[in-house]
Amino acid sequence: MSVSDQDLIRDACQGSASAFEQLVTRYDERVLAMAYRYVGSRDDAKDIYQEVFVRVHRALRNFRMESEFATWLYRITANVCLTHRAAHRRRLETTGSGADDDVLGSLHSTEVSAEERMHAAEISESVTRAMQRLSPQQKLVFTLRHYQGHKLREIASMMECTEGTVKRYLFAATQRMREELKELVHQ
Repeated sequence: MSVSDQDLIRDACQGSASAFEQLVTRYDERVLAMAYRYVGSRDDAKDIYQEVFVRVHRALRNFRMESEFATWLYRITANVCLTHRAAHRRRLETTGSGADDDVLGSLHSTEVSAEERMHAAEISESVTRAMQRLSPQQKLVFTLRHYQGHKLREIASMMECTEGTVKRYLFAATQRMREELKELVHQ
């Protein structure tokens, strides 16, 4: 039988490093994937991942178990992503450097031709560029809904806003993505 999040949280709050490690292991891939989808850079996603779990470790004693642990964790992840995005923009403004060109993943399958890999990489880059043009909130909602599969109610809870606000962000993000990617559809 699997140990519940609540049991792991209680044990971690009592000093069990093993319990905290189990919590991290239970959610680490989802946090990393969420961060990666948001920033589009493996290195930045790893930085966000580390910051999220440092914050979780520091604040775990304050978690009141009034919501699901996952919702609380994703709220922290969303906040770190938004903070990272703002800091990244400030760095770009002061240094004048361009954005990360890290694409969604590299394709190494020998079963896929070089032409197919190149086409897939072009699509991936186009999607990444289109997502970078979304506002931070639109990007977060789009990522949580379409890449992480969360319900609108869950996203609203994570972002501490109403479902209506989430719907507006999602609608605007979807419209913007369609506009940005219309050339891909008509090729």
